[in-house]
Amino acid sequence: MKRFVRDNALSLFFLVAFLLTLVGQSLAGLADVNADQLSSGGAAVSWWHYVTSSDFAVDVAENWQSEYLQFLLFIVITVWLVQRGSPESKKPGEEGRGSAAEQKVGRHTVPGSPGWAGATGLRQTLYGNSLGLLMGVIFVLSWLAQSVAGTASYNRRQLSQLQDPVNWGGYVASPDFWNRTLQNWQSELLAVLSMVVLSIYLRQRGSPESKPVGTPHEETAVEG
Repeated sequence: MKRFVRDNALSLFFLVAFLLTLVGQSLAGLADVNADQLSSGGAAVSWWHYVTSSDFAVDVAENWQSEYLQFLLFIVITVWLVQRGSPESKKPGEEGRGSAAEQKVGRHTVPGSPGWAGATGLRQTLYGNSLGLLMGVIFVLSWLAQSVAGTASYNRRQLSQLQDPVNWGGYVASPDFWNRTLQNWQSELLAVLSMVVLSIYLRQRGSPESKPVGTPHEETAVEG
């Protein structure tokens, strides 16, 4: 158990942090909703009622889809685009998918290589793009979840104001949906831009996300 925790400490830390912040969000959101309910003369709702509501679902889903869009874009775009001096980039001149020997696929596999890396045809193609594909699928599913939950939440507000509800297509085309979506996208893209550019000039000793402290600024694809 001790070795398991040590070998998986990074993922365990972020899993626990994720669960704590998700619970914290649910409690803060519940308090906010109940404050609105009581101020308008309504009854307070339970925690379970709130976390199964469209209001909570849309808030969670809109953040998830923007995060996975960030990962999807960064994973795919860094195949072809580079940034000189950034540890987040390949070296200039190394753009592209890489040769079979570089990628250790087909007859170039080594002991311990994943089984599908040595396969040919569709299996190798799928496995060779599996990270981007999964990120893309999660992005699309969370985007759909946001749109469906957002439609229900939006229509609840419309009906409370004695206004007509809209269908899914009407909500996806609405300013409310795109305001929620784009405010998350721009923050994620800014975060990636900051990481790519600032890591050229700034350092964090011991972090694989940073170059070694004494590495020249122009050195690319070097991690500490």
